[in-house]
Amino acid sequence: MNVSIKQLAVRMGANTVLSDLDLDVVAGEFLVLLGPSGCGKSTLLHAIAGLIDTDAGSVHIGGRDVTWADPKDRAIGMVFQSYALYPTMNVERNMSFGLRVAGLPKAEIARRVERASKMLQLDPLLARKPAQLSGGQRQRVAIGRALVREAQVFLFDEPLSNLDAKLRTELRRELKALHRDLGATMIYVTHDQVEAMTLATRVAVMCAGRIQQIGTPGEVYARPANMFVAGFLGSPSMNFIEGEIDGTAATLGLRPEHIALHPADGALPAAQVTLVEAMGAHEVVWLDLEGHRLAAIAPAAGVHAIGDRVGVQMMLARASVFDPVSQERIERSAVSFRRRPR
Repeated sequence: MNVSIKQLAVRMGANTVLSDLDLDVVAGEFLVLLGPSGCGKSTLLHAIAGLIDTDAGSVHIGGRDVTWADPKDRAIGMVFQSYALYPTMNVERNMSFGLRVAGLPKAEIARRVERASKMLQLDPLLARKPAQLSGGQRQRVAIGRALVREAQVFLFDEPLSNLDAKLRTELRRELKALHRDLGATMIYVTHDQVEAMTLATRVAVMCAGRIQQIGTPGEVYARPANMFVAGFLGSPSMNFIEGEIDGTAATLGLRPEHIALHPADGALPAAQVTLVEAMGAHEVVWLDLEGHRLAAIAPAAGVHAIGDRVGVQMMLARASVFDPVSQERIERSAVSFRRRPR
C-alpha cells in the first residue's frame, strides 16, 4: 500500500513540530526518515500510525483517508524502540496475543505465528519467556508481533537503538531480507545514518519539522540539497570551505574520501596533519590547510603523523557548491573555486 501525507501539521502546546509537510511513500518501498533528535521524524511516524492527533492536513493509506481513524483500523503493524513484551507470556503467546483478542480462529492464528516465526528464525524459541531471550531475540519477537497482523504497511520507530553494534548489524541484514521477502511498505525512523544508507530504498532527511531532501541513499549522499543534509550525512561529515567561484561567494563541500594526500613537494597546496584516527581498514587524517580544518580518508598505512606536511589534492569534480547565505545547493562548476584566506 502507498502512504500519502498532505500539508500535515502537528503542534504540541505552543510548539509546532510539523508544518505543511507533504510526503508520498510508494507501495512496497523501504523509506527511512532520518534526522537528529527533535527533528519531528518520530512525530511524523506516530501521526501516520494514529497515535497522535494532527492539527491540519491528511493521512491516506492505500488511497483511504485515515486521518481520524483508530490505529487498529489503519492496516499497519508497528515496532517500537522498546520491546514491550508481556513478561509472563512465552514467545508464541506474545506474538499471537493481539490476534486472540481480535477473535481470529485458532487455525489462522497458528498459521500466522508459524509463518512469522520461520521468517524471523524464532521457531526454537516459541516456548521461552522474554527473560530467557537476548536483546536481539526480544526485538525479533516484537517484529514478529507486528508481522502476524499481515499488514501492508509496517512502521519502525528506532527499533535497533537499544542493541549493541553487532546485533544492530545482524538485525539490519534481517530487516532488509524481510522487506525483500514480504514486499510490504516499510517506513523506518532512525538518527543513525548507517541504518538509513543500508536499509533504505529512499531516505527522507528531516530537520526542524521539515523534509530537507528525499531520494535514494546515493542521491542524498552525492548531491545533497543543502548544507544541513551535506553535513549530517557522512562520517566524518562533508568538509566546507569558504571561497568564491568567478568572483561570486560560494561554499565548497567536499567529502573526506575526495581529498587525496601526497608528499609535500610544492606541486600541491600544503597542509599540516593535526590528528590521525585509526579506523581499521582506513584512517581519518585531520588537516590544517591555511586555517581551514579538513578531514581526509587515507589507507591505513600508518604513514601520516601529527605535524607532518602533506600535499592536498581536491577532487573538485566530485565537489558540491552551496550558496553561503541560503545554504542551498547551487549548480556551479567547482573547477575555478578559490579558497578564502583565513
